[in-house]
Amino acid sequence: MICETIYALRVGLAPRTRLLGLDMGARTIGLALSDVSRTVATPMDVIRRTKLDTDLETLQRLVAEHGVGGLVVGLPIAMDGHERSRAQSVRRFARDLAGVVEVPIAFWDERLSSAAVERVLIEEVDMTRKRRRQVVDKMAAAYILQGALDAMASK
Repeated sequence: MICETIYALRVGLAPRTRLLGLDMGARTIGLALSDVSRTVATPMDVIRRTKLDTDLETLQRLVAEHGVGGLVVGLPIAMDGHERSRAQSVRRFARDLAGVVEVPIAFWDERLSSAAVERVLIEEVDMTRKRRRQVVDKMAAAYILQGALDAMASK
């Protein structure tokens, strides 16, 4: 089931279940996992995208393995607030995912998430370009998920 808002997602969650955050890229999917109190998002892993069915099976397995009660998918909205082809592609993927997982799914505006993470990794952590490439997707997923967790907690 795809929820219209992050607040509708919160209502549909079973108690003490985790949220899984997804940062959708063309070649990878960054993953982050919340704690059971849904307070902190932790970078988890990166899935190298292959075929749609394989990607969906991997996510279905992760949902079951980690006691995930809902998904937060980063939605790449353009800076002018419009949805372009990339956002529509993410929405299609989420619809396909909703067909194989039995947890609610909501979208979260991911504008500038990767840029914000890159800036932190460069300026504060002084991470090499090679190492940044290895972690930026899962860090962006955590950034997206943490924004959603904070919004859910404040309302």
